[in-house]
Amino acid sequence: MAWCAGALVPAPHRLASPRISGQASPMGQPAEKQRRATYADLEAVPPNKVAELIGGTLHVFPRPAPPHARASSRLGIELGGPFDAGKGGPGGWWILDEPELHFPDPHAPGEIDALVPDLAGWRIERMPELPETAYFALAPDWICEVLSPSTEEVDRDEKMPIYAREGVRHAWLVDPIKRTLEVFSLLPGRGWGPAVVHRDAARVRVEPFEAIELDLSVLWAR
Repeated sequence: MAWCAGALVPAPHRLASPRISGQASPMGQPAEKQRRATYADLEAVPPNKVAELIGGTLHVFPRPAPPHARASSRLGIELGGPFDAGKGGPGGWWILDEPELHFPDPHAPGEIDALVPDLAGWRIERMPELPETAYFALAPDWICEVLSPSTEEVDRDEKMPIYAREGVRHAWLVDPIKRTLEVFSLLPGRGWGPAVVHRDAARVRVEPFEAIELDLSVLWAR
């Protein structure tokens, strides 16, 4: 109850704040009890931010910096022509920028993990048509995360285990600052195998897109 103008009136009901990564209590103030974040909290994030929901925690990041955006865009171009459009390559894939993926949260029945990789690909034989929803419930065959100082910890420690859990068979981690491509393949029942690392201006053939030679230098070009 709250005291107001000489009378007792009910205090306004306040919902606990959602769990948001990186959020701290003001200096000297007790920590506020936080509830699990939900998809409604994700939908309320401003459109100039990138938001993901992982294990009931809302992760909110700034839009990618130019080196990050450049590497992601160039990789999408290099793979999209031969594998999505079938120009100079075998086709047979959907290659998409920043698709929203929805997976059941195994620790909270009825809740979801909502992840947004920088790039993802589905074999058309597994997904003959794109869904009509604004998200994808079918796990991709391949994902790529372009690392940045603000996202690397979440990408490696939180998202990669979820991709393995959901059966994504191939994962690439691209670091435009270190100029590296890390390639992971899923080992059935064992999670991700050891990374194969390619650097700088290497020209590589990498699963699952080994049908073409990829010149890594185009990812770092300014």
